Amino acid sequence: MKISTTGRKVSLKPAFIERADKRLSKLDKFFSDEAAAQVTVTVEKDWQTVEITVRDKGFVARAEKSADNMEDALDAAVEILTKQIVKNRKRLETKLYKAAFDDYAGIEQEEESFAVVREKHFYVKPASVDEAILQMNLIGHSFFLFRNVDSDEINVVYRRKNGTYGLLIPKE
Repeated sequence: MKISTTGRKVSLKPAFIERADKRLSKLDKFFSDEAAAQVTVTVEKDWQTVEITVRDKGFVARAEKSADNMEDALDAAVEILTKQIVKNRKRLETKLYKAAFDDYAGIEQEEESFAVVREKHFYVKPASVDEAILQMNLIGHSFFLFRNVDSDEINVVYRRKNGTYGLLIPKE
């Protein structure tokens, strides 16, 4: 797995980069050689956040954790990522390496159902990003689907955990 590290508001020390490589190398058995992991560390006043995103064969896994120091946040994020992969192992076996999941065959995980419990049909109206955020806030949702007036594409705006907003743009 190719691992790249980025520090926001911090210069990452070689010891941390080495620790990240070592911790993520334990996940190599789940992914192909072409897999790419991005580790991003953000430092704020009293907390440090580590975000890990792994991309492989169209599959994306992501974990984010905050702690007092970046090493603890890294360990927790890797643990979350591992649990996500193991929890969904039956669905992932066809996309990733089946042999990697054999080690976890004895671990019983509750199978999560992906049952759709409600369908909603609605018109997708043209709007600017600002108008879409306003509409999302007015209806009290955490996301809003709209047709972008600038690009004429279907986009989604969403509220992030830290209170900022994100925009999902389709890519072919």
